[in-house]
Amino acid sequence: MRLRSSIFLLLALGMVTSRLNASDHPLPPVQDASKYAAFDAHPDENTTIAAEPFDSKEKMKYFRVDYLKNYFMPIRIIVTNNGDKPISLEQARIDFITAHGDRIPAAEAADVERRMTHVSNTGKKIPMPAPLPPVGGKPKTPDAKIEQDFSELEYADVTVPPHSTKAGFLFYDMEGLGGNPLRGAKLSFRKVQDGDGKQFFPYDIPFDKYLDTQKGSTQ
Repeated sequence: MRLRSSIFLLLALGMVTSRLNASDHPLPPVQDASKYAAFDAHPDENTTIAAEPFDSKEKMKYFRVDYLKNYFMPIRIIVTNNGDKPISLEQARIDFITAHGDRIPAAEAADVERRMTHVSNTGKKIPMPAPLPPVGGKPKTPDAKIEQDFSELEYADVTVPPHSTKAGFLFYDMEGLGGNPLRGAKLSFRKVQDGDGKQFFPYDIPFDKYLDTQKGSTQ
């Protein structure tokens, strides 16, 4: 996941004034990354990164679209910089690593739109004539609710100032990963840098601790 162009997308789509039936439920306030169940702290780099999966029907109330229903999982990433210099995620690669070691990059809004279009058309079999030659241009109008969710919620802070915390969502395709894709999986951060361009060691955030915490809270 490269964050270079995300801010420009935010500015372009953020001008939309309609809430497009946004949820009335505000997101939980962002805390220091070390306060979450799943995090990786590098004291020598003065940086902690956490990941909070939104993996239940109840948590879909914060979005305009039920992403889980379409096999996409929103994961909130939280980056805390406790140092005296900014850190950069401009070149960062943020991948979901499955229990089997498969690497899944963050999805774009268009990926979700394609999935939802396919699902909504399943079972509709209408006799059609022979295919016409392809015509240029987009065949479908983008789903405005998905676009606005991504514009407002997707992680887009390429710089984390000193003594601050930034947060936002990335969306990952969970199709075909079974009933509990988080067990044994992790979120991997590569190419995080300090303000001088020095690359940090990789950050790996295992989800097992998050799952164990959730299990304990229901007992």
